[in-house]
Amino acid sequence: MDVFLTLVIGGIGDGALYFLIAAGLTLIFGLLQVINFAHGGLYLWGAYMATFLYAVTHQFWLALIVGAGAGAVLGIAMERGLLGRLYHHGTNQILITMGVMLILSEFVKVPFGVNGLNAPTPSFLSHSWLVGHVVLVEYQWFTIVVGAMVYLVLHWLLRRTRLGMVIRAGVENAGLVEACGIPIRNVFTVVFALGAALAGFAGALAGPYFGSVTPGMGLDMQLTAFIIVVIGGMGSVQGALVGSLLVGVVTSFMSFYFPSLSVLVTVLVMAVVLLVRPQGLFGEARAAA
Repeated sequence: MDVFLTLVIGGIGDGALYFLIAAGLTLIFGLLQVINFAHGGLYLWGAYMATFLYAVTHQFWLALIVGAGAGAVLGIAMERGLLGRLYHHGTNQILITMGVMLILSEFVKVPFGVNGLNAPTPSFLSHSWLVGHVVLVEYQWFTIVVGAMVYLVLHWLLRRTRLGMVIRAGVENAGLVEACGIPIRNVFTVVFALGAALAGFAGALAGPYFGSVTPGMGLDMQLTAFIIVVIGGMGSVQGALVGSLLVGVVTSFMSFYFPSLSVLVTVLVMAVVLLVRPQGLFGEARAAA
């Protein structure tokens, strides 16, 4: 039972971190129909910027803000400079964002080196407790709480505010929203920036969570995030949460009992979900054109 609880808690902690990047991706991918293969690059730069700043200033909260800000700035630059005219042009989006991902992954080596950086846990979040034979890690629980708070804020923003109403209406009929005097183009930029900021914020949290940041971490997390978005349903924040927790817990158990299959299992989970619900667990089925 102790091993079971340890694996479940570890999986939930991983899932909370996965949710932060998957939530940003589902906003961009699901609401704006932008296939952003550079999302992992935003996560990567958020991680590096936060880790470097914390090493210099030892200001953890400032590092988190800067990590999220780095993602947002890069996201706005991408959306305004490259993707603004490519909405609903999937092939071009894929090619451009893949190119951006490669650039971001390689360019991060210029200022920070090729070997990665150590990312220590802040002293006030570095405690752990032994309950029975179960180890409770403070930073892991901190990540879980942050993930829950972000979910609640996003749910409120999209379902309870005027901005959320405009976003959902703009996805369905951008021309009609524009005709009502609302600059939907600017709204879409805000959504893209929010999704990018979440990726950078996830990266900022990931450094202390994993103990280090490396140039390859963006691509690894991006694959996981896309799988989660597909499992949960494109555009569904609730689906991103459930998909993240499902992938986190399943991967936690597989990594312990069958390490060689831990990567494959996420793909198998996605395949099973798509066989039962092609639109994902919480996605809405779309009529064929």
